[in-house]
Parts: sequence; C-alpha cells; structure tokens
Amino acid sequence: MPVNPDTLNAVVQTAAGIAGSSLAGYYTAWVGIALMVMLAGLGSAYGTVMCGCATVGALKKKPDIFGPCMLLSALPGTQGLYGFGGFFIIKEVIKPEMHILTAIGVFAAGVVLGVVGLISAIQQAKIASTGIESMGQGNDVFGKTLILAVYPELYAIVAFATTFLITGQIKAF
Repeated sequence: MPVNPDTLNAVVQTAAGIAGSSLAGYYTAWVGIALMVMLAGLGSAYGTVMCGCATVGALKKKPDIFGPCMLLSALPGTQGLYGFGGFFIIKEVIKPEMHILTAIGVFAAGVVLGVVGLISAIQQAKIASTGIESMGQGNDVFGKTLILAVYPELYAIVAFATTFLITGQIKAF
C-alpha cells in the first residue's frame, strides 16, 4: 500500500513539533523532580533500615540503649526529607510553557539533590550503624558517633541549598 507523501510529511512535522515543544521541557523538569524525591527517599529508606537492623542487634545485649540508638537510626531519614522539601521549593517554576533551559535547570537540581541524598544517607548509615554496634558491645561512643554521622549530612544540606540557588537563577531567567 503506497504512502501519500503529504500524509508522511504531516506526520514528520507533527512529531518534530512535539519534540521541539515546551512540553519536552515540562516533562524533563518533572523527571528531574521525580529523581530528586525518589533517590533521596531510597537513600533514607536504605539507611534507616541499616541502622534499625544494627539497633535490634545491639538491643539484644544492652536493652537500655534504645533512645540513643533510635536517634542515630533516624539520622539517614533526613535526606529523604530534603528531597521532599526540594520538590516544594522548585515545583513553582514548572509550567507547561517553560523554556527548555529552565527545564534543564530543574532537572539538574533534581539530579544533584537526589544523588547526593542517596549517597550521603547510605554513608551516614554506615557510620551510625557502626556506632550502634559498638554501643551494643558496651562502648560509650554515642556522642562521638553522632558527631561523625553529621558529616555526610552536611553534604546533603549543601545539595538542598543548591536547590534554592538554582531556583533563584531559574526565576531570574
């Protein structure tokens, strides 16, 4: 069955129009937001489980350390909150008619906060769970573990602040 050249041309023009439309930017921005929330949330979920498992093991030997262990176990959960907070900071610039460069900025903010949140939560959980295990063995290391576990948190805070900065630049664009 022969294809009408005018029909083929209309299909190509429509496809090119969709690919070059502002909707491509709109969807790109939402993918960035999804990565932000998803990756930071995954890191937090993994990190809190890792610390929770260490807490359960430590409590078998020393049931009186639940409070400090619970605090250390909650630390990796903050990165997921940063990802969620980043969503509320940057979602106001997402519009169907947004420019592709604005969308790339939103996507970049999503990737930065998502990846840093994922990695920092897991690394923070490694420090915290090691401290929890040591506390279960009778060592008084809560304060020192808390201080050391805050270091990876600082990088998640920097990534969260970067979302503010990127949003400010996008609004100026």
